Amino acid sequence: MGLKGHAAIVGTAQYKPEKYATAPRMFHLEQVADLAAQALRDAGLRAEDIDGLVINGPHFHEASVFVPAMAAEYLGLQLNFAEVVDLGGCTAAGMVWRAAAAIELGLCQAVLCVLPARMAPLGPDEDPSWMARAMRFGGHSTAYGAPEAEFDLPYGHMGQNTGYAMIAQRYAAQYGYDPRAMAKIAVDQRTNAQFNDQAMFCGQPLSIEQVLASKKVADPLHVLEIVMPVAGGAALIITSREVAARTRKRPAYITGFGEHLAFKSPSYARDMVHTPIGPASQRAFAMAGLKPTDMHAAQIYDCYTITALLTLEDAGFCAKGEGMAFVREHDLTWRGDFPMNTHGGQLSFGQAGSAGGMSQVIEAVTQIAGTAGERQLSRCDNVYVSGTGGVMSEQGALILQGA
Repeated sequence: MGLKGHAAIVGTAQYKPEKYATAPRMFHLEQVADLAAQALRDAGLRAEDIDGLVINGPHFHEASVFVPAMAAEYLGLQLNFAEVVDLGGCTAAGMVWRAAAAIELGLCQAVLCVLPARMAPLGPDEDPSWMARAMRFGGHSTAYGAPEAEFDLPYGHMGQNTGYAMIAQRYAAQYGYDPRAMAKIAVDQRTNAQFNDQAMFCGQPLSIEQVLASKKVADPLHVLEIVMPVAGGAALIITSREVAARTRKRPAYITGFGEHLAFKSPSYARDMVHTPIGPASQRAFAMAGLKPTDMHAAQIYDCYTITALLTLEDAGFCAKGEGMAFVREHDLTWRGDFPMNTHGGQLSFGQAGSAGGMSQVIEAVTQIAGTAGERQLSRCDNVYVSGTGGVMSEQGALILQGA
């Protein structure tokens, strides 16, 4: 059961992360068209080749329903497969395996996966303060009848910072906590960002001392252990093996995936330090017929340092409770013995909303294609990629391989 590895990522596009205040405002439909054109050029394909579309519907500015049909009409596409994915930071990973599955089932030959994330222009009747209100509560729902609205928000558990801090505190109680090891995760990724001119923090090196001296936002998390939300957007093109054979670069074949959803709020997690990425990763490795030790790089979703740490453990790169020792003992930079988030990760590249998780997928594709420039790994045939939505609530894993 599972993928046979007959579908590949052959083209990518990604906006350089920018601060919201300085990024150009484009309608989401315009972003979709622009990102699609860039990804097609990167792959060496034409719009006529695309017969599948995976898009994010819930945060699409111009519509809340019939989003694939609207986007297809705008792009002038005739589709045999369309899907909306709503998994937060796991959306990109979820898009990839769904597109690959559709291709292997023979539903389509080439799928555009696109996540516009720049701000769209506001209409004359739209309230400009909606985003500030939404960010106040993070991904929590304030709607009548939502469990979080009744049992979480009134007691101060709101936004992502409190949830991830709670998980970190629980981890510390069970396994101990080394702030310097946690800071090293951010520092090694910032080192990687110095070799990526598209990264938000390129040109701004970082030390462990600077991380530990930064403001503590929610104990034990410092501000430099937390992503900076930015404006951006990204797209991928996934095709059949036959179409991939006529594209421009070395394809990245999707040979394994896993996905697991366990809760919405960590208040209801059975065990906060054993996360959904565990079963998702086990399924992905088993499907690909590979082990964590077979990976040449790991592109791990890193909205917080604790997210990266728990993923290292639960995905099987080290045992539970040994993540901090693993980080201390390994060089996580692109020059090191365990290259992780070689583009800088979201902590130093930037997190463009739901498109943030696409940066990890794109970096995996870039390394496999051998086009990462100065930060290119000497060998990169097998890459593990993870995605995380909510507060460790919806997680996915991918195994990508070069032909």
